[in-house]
Amino acid sequence: MRSWKVTKLGEPKDVLALQDEPCPAVETGKLLIEVEATSLNFFDILLCQGKYQEKPPIPFTPGAEICGTIREAGEGCQLTAGQRVIATPELPAGGLSEWVCVSESSVYAIPEVMPANEAAGMFITYQTAYYSLFYRANLQAGEVLLVHAGAGGVGSAAIQLGKAKGVKVIATAGGPEKVEICKELGADVTIDYKATDFVKRVKEETNGQGANVIFDPVGGDVFDRSRKCIAFDGRILVIGFAGGRISDAPVNHALVKNYSIVGVHWGLFRKLNPSEVLNIHNQLMKLYEQRAIRPLVYQEYNLADVPNALEVLADRKTYGKLIARP
Repeated sequence: MRSWKVTKLGEPKDVLALQDEPCPAVETGKLLIEVEATSLNFFDILLCQGKYQEKPPIPFTPGAEICGTIREAGEGCQLTAGQRVIATPELPAGGLSEWVCVSESSVYAIPEVMPANEAAGMFITYQTAYYSLFYRANLQAGEVLLVHAGAGGVGSAAIQLGKAKGVKVIATAGGPEKVEICKELGADVTIDYKATDFVKRVKEETNGQGANVIFDPVGGDVFDRSRKCIAFDGRILVIGFAGGRISDAPVNHALVKNYSIVGVHWGLFRKLNPSEVLNIHNQLMKLYEQRAIRPLVYQEYNLADVPNALEVLADRKTYGKLIARP
């Protein structure tokens, strides 16, 4: 089988090598999966560079989420051969490969009709958004949700989940094309943050009250500005720092305006509460079958073209998810 290997640390195009190796053997409690599609994430680039918090031994295969079909089940597994699934292979044996062997605890059944490209790009982004909005922020119907980077993978998921909950969604994005994508996803109000002061616009749209929940995967200046348009008793969700700068949170301001700064660490939540992650997955599958949510796919690439795809992802000019297909 073909599998991408990081042979040294550096830029993906310099350190990734597509190698032939034996198909992995099936082990007790694991499932052998033929990969149909693999999602590319920004942290795959950081892994290649050695800048991610997790530093697997070299050589390793990146790729955190895949869609595929079970071809063989190890002893003790409940899932069976022939089932289509999404899975999160563990490093150093990631999903940028034609076959993976994954612990059953990291495998989730999907509807037969679900396209592989959508399934592969769904797990991390929609799980993160669902956990953020409904577990951490306790988002309620009738509230106002402000989603930053609405055309991104996790932002696009938050827009759709917010609309499914019955809230008013305001989305920010950079440039007319990404703003239009947010509209197509269902956002009630869209703001091009490059051309418009989103703080002023949010206040206008909420009669000066501000947003009840702010979904922020950007950090930096976006977080600093968001504090100016958070409602009384509001919740700012700290999802990540795509903007590059980690903001300081002045707690006196949180006290005076009576809002909460809520951290979101879905990865740790998953380790501590695997049964709840399965519950979220089942809820997401119901929403998908109801056509309330649909993963946003930017482009598909051949497995052999992964280094070029990661370069495109690194430019941060994409939207939704980039998918590699064997």
